[in-house]
Amino acid sequence: MAGIKFGFGWISRVVVALALTGVVGGFAQEAKTSLVVPPAPLLPAKFGPWVMSGSATTGTDGGQVDAANAAALKEFGIDRFSVAQYAPEKGAGTVEVKALQFGDATGAAAAFTFYRRPELRGLSAGQKLGSNAAVSGNEALFWSGTSLVMVKSDQSRAALTTDLKQLEIALPKIGGPRGSAPLLPTLLPGKGLEPASIRYALGPVSYAAEGGVLPPEILGWEKSGEVVTAKYASGGIMTLLLYPTPQIAGERGRAIGAAMNSDRAKYGTVKLRREGPMLVLATGAFSPATEKELVEATHLPVSLTWDKKMPLEFHAEVGKTYSLLSSIAVFCGVGALAAVILGLFLGGGRAAIRVLQGKPAAVEPEFLRIDLRGPSTPLHSDRAGSGSGAAQ
Repeated sequence: MAGIKFGFGWISRVVVALALTGVVGGFAQEAKTSLVVPPAPLLPAKFGPWVMSGSATTGTDGGQVDAANAAALKEFGIDRFSVAQYAPEKGAGTVEVKALQFGDATGAAAAFTFYRRPELRGLSAGQKLGSNAAVSGNEALFWSGTSLVMVKSDQSRAALTTDLKQLEIALPKIGGPRGSAPLLPTLLPGKGLEPASIRYALGPVSYAAEGGVLPPEILGWEKSGEVVTAKYASGGIMTLLLYPTPQIAGERGRAIGAAMNSDRAKYGTVKLRREGPMLVLATGAFSPATEKELVEATHLPVSLTWDKKMPLEFHAEVGKTYSLLSSIAVFCGVGALAAVILGLFLGGGRAAIRVLQGKPAAVEPEFLRIDLRGPSTPLHSDRAGSGSGAAQ
């Protein structure tokens, strides 16, 4: 009995140990390890002949890099910033670089128009930094993807743009919709436009700071509104407002119209038109003809989506018909050839077997047959015989 008790105790301990092992293993399987990859540095250690001096100052609060415009940077959606000093590998000089990265290219574009001053002249598309850049003396401002870069240097304008092209290439790149340039600023009519006057706003603070002509509180920023304003050579101002839906645009259009009608002395001649989710507004010293031309020339790009299956093209139908008929012809040919080969095989095999048995190859005398070629037998009829006897 003692041995039996010892055996049961040993077995119970083994079972408990296995159960604990399973529980621990289950917990080990449920535990997941997440690997967080830090983002790539915003500024490179070297670009062109310039090498970073020390380490960069980084952060995520826009107030640390520009306390006076922290609210505007928040509207633009700043994610992080980096500030660094650079010195040449050979020679003297310094370059201070501030790079601000936003959640998408829309925020970077808005920040670019916000920080661009009149003395910073834009570059043509054929020059080093492209059209999204402005340079004056030893200062440069440009945006690329989701990043805005501000540079101060003692270099000349030509040398500065040449070196900064290398910096632009080294900036972190983001693809997809986040890296796409905003649509609204590209819809401004080009006739008489002053490109340096374009201002793109994503909130009331930046809109007011950029000199918007409308009351910021009625523009519906809480509904993801965005606004672009620009001056024209005639002295007038074009304002484009874009909203997520036509319904929101119609509501904001009525509010804007009511505000302007209540103070005609302030706004003067105004022409307002709604096209889908966009509002087009012309104010200022436009002539009636120019005002009408600019407003009616501004359109959203049309994109058509079709969820119904389109009919196939004619040549596709002809190709399918030809393929079907060809397949049928090939199938029939292969079937006929197989029938001939099978007939020859069976017939030849039967004839060969008969020859091996000493019988004629093509005669089958043992087959029963009905010979219908014999002499004809006359038919007798009792009715006919009785009739003839009666006749006799």
